[in-house]
Amino acid sequence: MQKYLVVIITSFLGGILGAWFFAAQLYIPQHTLSNQEWQENLGYRTSNLEEKSNERIETNKSQTERVPDSFVDASEKSTGSVVFIKNFSGTDSRRYSIFDYFFGQGVPQQTVSTGSGVIFSEDGYIITNNHVVERAETIEVVHKKRTYKASLIGADANTDIAVLKIEAEGLPAIKIGSSRSLQIGEWVLAVGNPFNLTSTVTAGIVSAKERQINIMGGEFPLESFIQTDAPINPGNSGGALVNVNGELVGINTAILSRTGSYTGYGFAVPVDIATKIANDLIRFGEVQKAIPGVEVREITPELAEEMNLKSLDGVVVSHVIRNGAAERSGIQQNDVIVSIDGNPISGKGSFEEALSYYYPGDRVQVSYLRDNLRQESELTLQNLLGGTGIIEKSFYSSPLLGAKLESINTIEMDRFGLEYGVKITGLTRGYLRDLGMGEGFILTEVNNKPADDPEKIGQYLEAFSGRLRIEGMTAGGRPFVQEYTIQ
Repeated sequence: MQKYLVVIITSFLGGILGAWFFAAQLYIPQHTLSNQEWQENLGYRTSNLEEKSNERIETNKSQTERVPDSFVDASEKSTGSVVFIKNFSGTDSRRYSIFDYFFGQGVPQQTVSTGSGVIFSEDGYIITNNHVVERAETIEVVHKKRTYKASLIGADANTDIAVLKIEAEGLPAIKIGSSRSLQIGEWVLAVGNPFNLTSTVTAGIVSAKERQINIMGGEFPLESFIQTDAPINPGNSGGALVNVNGELVGINTAILSRTGSYTGYGFAVPVDIATKIANDLIRFGEVQKAIPGVEVREITPELAEEMNLKSLDGVVVSHVIRNGAAERSGIQQNDVIVSIDGNPISGKGSFEEALSYYYPGDRVQVSYLRDNLRQESELTLQNLLGGTGIIEKSFYSSPLLGAKLESINTIEMDRFGLEYGVKITGLTRGYLRDLGMGEGFILTEVNNKPADDPEKIGQYLEAFSGRLRIEGMTAGGRPFVQEYTIQ
């Protein structure tokens, strides 16, 4: 018995000592052996693993620094710079005839539409969308519960950007960021007034850039949208898209939706384009568009196969404007433009955006392919009238006529074979529409006198009574001649 007891005790003590020894061998090397000893004992090198681990730590650290814990700072910096805009229309009795009152159709009734805007300068300039203030008779801006009457400085249908002015000083102008350096995947905030809910902030990421969705009006629509999944709804138009630093990177403009409300896709005009347009409207009253003298089209897989192109990047020249910059530099139809001043062109969106930053008279280096051989040409960009200087404000707005009159540009002259003309834009209910003229109609002769000055033609029509003879061309290019008797 005693012998068995000794064996059991000895076994028990041996087990305890063995367990202690095993634990010591398991844990002690983690504290006492150097990396070099571990490498020698285990027979492999860990330097590569350490380097990769450090890289992961630095990458994660960098990503942590870029993603904020919250958007509080960005919201505080931007919400005070976003305003609420009210567009009042339908109150100008001069746009209606006496028959409207007698027969009860079209009797003036005030309508109000709303949107957002961004304070561009401390002295009261505000950027918004053209469609927010389009056809407005009166515009009001609400900022921090104060209401201001606003005047329209200028608007550009090609980019859907407009500039308003209110009489105020010391306003919190938003800090301008850069849309060109904005990257896909970056966090952004949309700030605006959806559904009349003022100072609303939503968050998302940049989903795509240089997006074209074919919604712009104007003669030269420029679409190179920032696409975001930050929720944008009716009323957000004209509001701010800001980065995590609260800097303006875009003007919220549109949503892609079958219901009229947000379904996942929002689009903003890049701030680099919007600020150029705004500065032009403030300084000159007219956008100083620089044109290369070509019309281009996107490269599709079918077109690439037909032209034996090796890449889908670039744009194909579909038309060369007579006496334009491109023609003078030797560029021809079917040439493939692949870069402008060293900036690669991926498609029509990037082509239009690249040109939008230049002014008439600027020289640019254009790289293009002809028969798959790369060539270079220097272009001197022109203005819309074919020159290289600044174009001053050249339109006449008339509530009585119910339209804006503007001189036709060099592209329209080339397209219709005209030497001059006055185009009708922004057509609403009024005198010109009653005469049967539509949006984009071009006046060439009024009572056998050349229509070459918008202001003179507008004032003449406003004051005229008697027999009136109009010659012109429809927006589709059909000749038009009509005589009227004006009481």
